[in-house]
Amino acid sequence: MLAAKATMLSGSYMLYERHLAAPGPEVFERIKYTTPNVSGRMDNLRAAILRPQLRDLDRQVRRWNERYAEIEAGLRGTPGLTIVERPAEESYVGSSIQFLLLDWAPERIAEVLRRCADRGVELKWFGGAEPTGFTSRYDSWRYAESERMPETDRILRGIIDMRVPLTFSLDDCRLISGIIRAEVGAVFQQ
Repeated sequence: MLAAKATMLSGSYMLYERHLAAPGPEVFERIKYTTPNVSGRMDNLRAAILRPQLRDLDRQVRRWNERYAEIEAGLRGTPGLTIVERPAEESYVGSSIQFLLLDWAPERIAEVLRRCADRGVELKWFGGAEPTGFTSRYDSWRYAESERMPETDRILRGIIDMRVPLTFSLDDCRLISGIIRAEVGAVFQQ
């Protein structure tokens, strides 16, 4: 039980089955809704590796934001897809992008995700009934009481998330946004 709690507290709350030295999945199933993720993973080795990378952080942020902007531009105007507009004064790091399939039926969203995955584009969805692949919602965690939030729930049901790694070239970003656009458009027109 202690190893499972340490894994959950470290931030590995969604992919615990990948830990080869961890207890069985039944242990995680007992605690996954009651153990918070505090992402407590910084150790001396990671800190030592991180320090030189901090000098390059501004350049890396610019690279992430270029990729984010390329994907966002490719998704603009897609029927049925809503871009999450950012305030002009906001500063951000585009290491992931979110967009909305607002008020879509869950089956249609699942179809978009499946079609994109079949073409090599992995998307995450916050609207599923169970936390999956880092997409937990406030109502997934039982260690803190929460009231129902209908407007928040409506938005969460439509949020799609995709990581934007620096290994993507700008051409990759154009290709990826084209795939998402095509698959969202195909399902939207059904």
